[in-house]
Amino acid sequence: MALAPLRMSGDAPRVIVTRPEREAQAWAHSLQALGVQCESLPLIDIAGLQDPSPLTSAWQAVPHHLAVMFVSANAVRHFMAARPAGWPIQPCRAWSTGPGTRAALLAEGWPAELIDSPDETAPQFDSEALWALVAPRVIEARRGIDCAGGKTAVQAPAVVLIVRGADADGQLAGRDWLALQMESAGIQVLQTVAYVRRAPRLSEAQKNRARQAMSDGSWWLFSSSEAAQHLLQACPDLSLDRAKALATHPRIALRLKQWGWMCVDLVPAGLEAQALSIKSMA
Repeated sequence: MALAPLRMSGDAPRVIVTRPEREAQAWAHSLQALGVQCESLPLIDIAGLQDPSPLTSAWQAVPHHLAVMFVSANAVRHFMAARPAGWPIQPCRAWSTGPGTRAALLAEGWPAELIDSPDETAPQFDSEALWALVAPRVIEARRGIDCAGGKTAVQAPAVVLIVRGADADGQLAGRDWLALQMESAGIQVLQTVAYVRRAPRLSEAQKNRARQAMSDGSWWLFSSSEAAQHLLQACPDLSLDRAKALATHPRIALRLKQWGWMCVDLVPAGLEAQALSIKSMA
């Protein structure tokens, strides 16, 4: 995995994008187009399942679910790769926490009118924002109303399937907050793992760049605390007393400070708002 420097002239801060490789490249190029100096150093490696048969089984029940909630664009891509031939023309609703996941759903052919996702101008793309959007539909389903057709439902309880990743040890990645909200509302929650998130193997050039970035004024952009954890595992000798980080969510910022990052700022999660925020720091 090679570094992908994307330099621009100007006084805007230099940013290091740490998303998984596919997303990091796309995000860095998009920020560059908006006038932000960038380079990508992916700190999360994404891999498919060795045995995709659980995903094939999960697909059989999709038409009968209230919704399938996808935690990321990678969840969409890996789950959709396992769909059976002739998958439902009218599947259930799909939930996503942000525009990247919504875009992946559209690219895979999920009908736009069946996707629930926070607006691109939302201040946060997280479970809380998604829940605020879908809670009314969940409440209606709990009352026995078929929201798609307006018919009285007398069958089994409403079910939502959460498609997510797992770490290298098989532990589910992400929070259970949304699942707890749905269970409290009387919705049955199922979960399936679609991919594996693991630490990348950094080259010596990448490790040297990481050490340099701790004191040269670069800002590390984290949309996941897991990426920061992988960085510290790969380079345990990093000095954080001059390190600068940008976090897309308060929870990430809190974790970074707990790990010793001395300078941590919040930036919006949305692309254009994020670029404006970064450039305002010049």
